[in-house]
Amino acid sequence: MRIASIKALEILDSRGNPTLMVKCRLEDGSVGVARVPSGASTGKNEAVELRDGDRRYFGKGVLNAVRNVEDEIAKVLVGKDAYDQIGIDKLLINLDGTSYKSRLGANALLGVSLAVAHAAANSLGLPLYRYIGGTNAKTLPVPLMNFINGGKHADNNLDIQEFMVTPKGIKRFKDRIQAGSEIYHTLKGILKSRGLSTGLGDEGGFAPNLRSHREALDLLVEAAEKAHYRMGHEVFLSLDVAASELYDPQSETYRFEGEELGREELLRIYEEYINTYPILSLEDPFSEDDPEGWRLITSEFGHRVMVVGDDLYTTNPKLIAKGIEGNYSNAVLIKLNQIGTLTETLEAVDITHKAGWKTVISHRSGETEDTTIADLSVATNSGWIKTGAVARGERTAKYNRLLEIEDELGL
Repeated sequence: MRIASIKALEILDSRGNPTLMVKCRLEDGSVGVARVPSGASTGKNEAVELRDGDRRYFGKGVLNAVRNVEDEIAKVLVGKDAYDQIGIDKLLINLDGTSYKSRLGANALLGVSLAVAHAAANSLGLPLYRYIGGTNAKTLPVPLMNFINGGKHADNNLDIQEFMVTPKGIKRFKDRIQAGSEIYHTLKGILKSRGLSTGLGDEGGFAPNLRSHREALDLLVEAAEKAHYRMGHEVFLSLDVAASELYDPQSETYRFEGEELGREELLRIYEEYINTYPILSLEDPFSEDDPEGWRLITSEFGHRVMVVGDDLYTTNPKLIAKGIEGNYSNAVLIKLNQIGTLTETLEAVDITHKAGWKTVISHRSGETEDTTIADLSVATNSGWIKTGAVARGERTAKYNRLLEIEDELGL
């Protein structure tokens, strides 16, 4: 089924910044639409998000990316077979011709790659998870739900970027979402009763100023238990430290709770957290420029928690292969816009799973109502998804899509 047209439009993401929507139409009239997310806490090896750099939107406009889609990319792809996703993505990569997709923009390439996949799935009358994953796509993920925001995702005093509730001990996805919603609203009530802010960070979690990171963890434990969920049995805690944002490469230290800490000192803080709380996952506990820190935490605590690499890998198959060889972690965060095409993302997932590691399919802090990652988590049987709080439409859109998929699969 051949591509008839590809169009693009500048739209807004959840932070009010411009991003890209791409619409692909096939010769049978089928249409696929993709909306591209944008990150705030980014790894240095991420594919490049093309911005205009002029006066519009304080330089963040994406009209050049729109033109790249409608002019250069469309001229090459119109008439090509939409069912050949690998061939389409190879054309996109070769057309850009740069290591980090900086010429045409990873946002332009990803929008086209996903729009073509959506159009092909619609043409065949298949849901996207079935089109990508085939008949074996059946696993609903455990959500890592962001309930307290810090770091670059909030204007508060917390260094750790995300404090998450993870209902791993609850079987059905709809019951996991129910637990998340009830704990979220219970947490709001606790914060309000103590005169703490219930304003939201970028990903829908609350963003109060607190005395310490341990206070944030204590609040989540209290909220879960007050909502009648057993902490450490039904629900667990997860952290995204985003430690690259806290690291000084010159001194090889981390700025954490007002102190300068070496990697061993920071490791001992993580040990205290793991011993005190039911921590399930630690994401980016050390900087992408501190491989020794990664080796230390994985060797010492990898048997107890998921050690998840984000900035360290940026969904890049070559970097993931290097991490597997060096035993840097035991899990990888997967973000479509870090690498720029669906094919490369699936390759990253495949490499990770073959190593026996976990994958966590992830949103970005600047999101849209696009639900591709929900289908992707099921298509790859990832088992894990990270897409923010059970609040804000751009986050709940993913959860609602997964509820729909669970219903379709009769699980």
